[in-house]
Amino acid sequence: MVSAFLRLLQREWSGLHQAALLLAGASLLSQFLGLLRDRLLAGTFGAGRELDIYYAAFRIPDLLYVTVASFVSVTVLIPVLTRYRGRGSREEEGNFLSRAGTVFASACAGVSLILFAIMPTLAAFVAPGFDAIALKELIFLARLMLLSPLLLGLSGVLGSVTQLEKRFVLYALAPVLYNMGIIGGLLFLFPIFGLPGLALGVVFGAVLHLSIQFPAVRLAGYSFKVSLPRGGEWSELRHVIALSIPRTITLAAHQLSLTGLFALASLLNVGSIAIFTFAWNLQSVPLALLGVSYSVAAFPTLSELHARGQREQFVGYMREAARHLIFWSLPISALVIVLRAHIVRVILGSGSFDWIATRLTAAALALLCISLVAQNLVLLFVRGYYACEKTRVPLVVNTLSSLGIIALAPLLVFLFTRLPLFAQTMERLLRVEGLPGTSALMIPLAFTIGLIINVVIIWRLFERDYGKFLSTIYDTLYQSLAAALLIGTTAYYTLIAVAGFFNTGTFLGIALQGLLAALFGIAAGVILLIVFDSRELSELMAALKKKAPRRKLVLPEPEGL
Repeated sequence: MVSAFLRLLQREWSGLHQAALLLAGASLLSQFLGLLRDRLLAGTFGAGRELDIYYAAFRIPDLLYVTVASFVSVTVLIPVLTRYRGRGSREEEGNFLSRAGTVFASACAGVSLILFAIMPTLAAFVAPGFDAIALKELIFLARLMLLSPLLLGLSGVLGSVTQLEKRFVLYALAPVLYNMGIIGGLLFLFPIFGLPGLALGVVFGAVLHLSIQFPAVRLAGYSFKVSLPRGGEWSELRHVIALSIPRTITLAAHQLSLTGLFALASLLNVGSIAIFTFAWNLQSVPLALLGVSYSVAAFPTLSELHARGQREQFVGYMREAARHLIFWSLPISALVIVLRAHIVRVILGSGSFDWIATRLTAAALALLCISLVAQNLVLLFVRGYYACEKTRVPLVVNTLSSLGIIALAPLLVFLFTRLPLFAQTMERLLRVEGLPGTSALMIPLAFTIGLIINVVIIWRLFERDYGKFLSTIYDTLYQSLAAALLIGTTAYYTLIAVAGFFNTGTFLGIALQGLLAALFGIAAGVILLIVFDSRELSELMAALKKKAPRRKLVLPEPEGL
């Protein structure tokens, strides 16, 4: 069994669709574990004070991760390593990685100590609506979780080898193990230590995330070691840091926007942070399966095409990825919006997670899924710019988008609370009339509006810099939109038609009703795409049938170890 696993690790997944499908499959497993984690959390705590504290405590480690770890992230390291590889400098490549990892670990440890000391001030900024007791718990949890950015950042350094070697199996297993660690913390450490046990589970998951990267380093022939730069060796790291500064600010702006949304949610009804987070995690499943998988699979090839000066092929590769993201995103968005209540009830509806929390989370999920296409395409365009080592455009666009979201959210909450007509209209559209805490739905609405504006701007700028290709994907856009409308309509009327055949007061009944509606909707969409002779559907079927090529590794034979 071990030898079979090693053979799997030695497979090189080179095709865009094959690599994306592999990542999507493993990501599906990771997301399944993430949903299991959320179900356990929802059933144990409901949408209440404990989860508000737990999720708010994540904000500070997340900010540390993006502001330090992003300086040596794979999106910055891979283009640099590609140049080393082009010169045949494998030993220099390994030495560079060692220096980058050492500098990162030192910087992250130093910043962590500073954040540990000023945590009370940061906690008051993250959750201004919390009382003194809740803030004290938040401070303790956040301090415990400061270890996770260091471990995940080192995993990212080693992950650059994993992606460069196109060993996406290892890359995809890392988040699976991370979620397993968090679930272990909930099941085994929480009963002993309470909420701190959840934080310890996060740290344990980060340890597993790092550990799985070591086989790729070994298979690639590297020997990662502690090594500080000396003399002229600082110049290469300064180059990486200079490239990373715009990206770091971009990611920090996104995290700050989320932190601002959490801060606003802490001032609203208890459970608002938990409801937004649950909805965010649910919409992150299709986001990870689509946007993350395609952008990650495309990034190494995009970097290589740019490094070789093959501009036309670079744009063609971007166009291909964009077509498939649109092809998938629109129908999935429609299906999730129609089945939102069923999805939330099946995944989260247990234990302490009551009907009010279910309806509010379903409404927040629908609002976030409206921007699913935009989120996926933003990920792709950002990766495209990073592959060209042009990080300033994503910096400006995403920063402005984040600032807009932060400004828009309190404005929408103000309008919702002061204009009864606006509030009543939104509640009717989202089917949450008469529920307490509906003002929290303005938070996902603000995020969705900001992301739609974001994708429009970054798409136009990309076409300005690399040439227009919107006109080349009109067929995909029209076909996918038509399929989405048919899928959503079919699923909706199927729900109505079969309602009398299932006991929707039980888990099995609601799951079967939703599954049947989804299957009928998908079948209708596939038939329509076949009638349209969809290019993307044909390419998908071809990718599923095609076998991935293998590559021999120059490694010692087992008996020589």
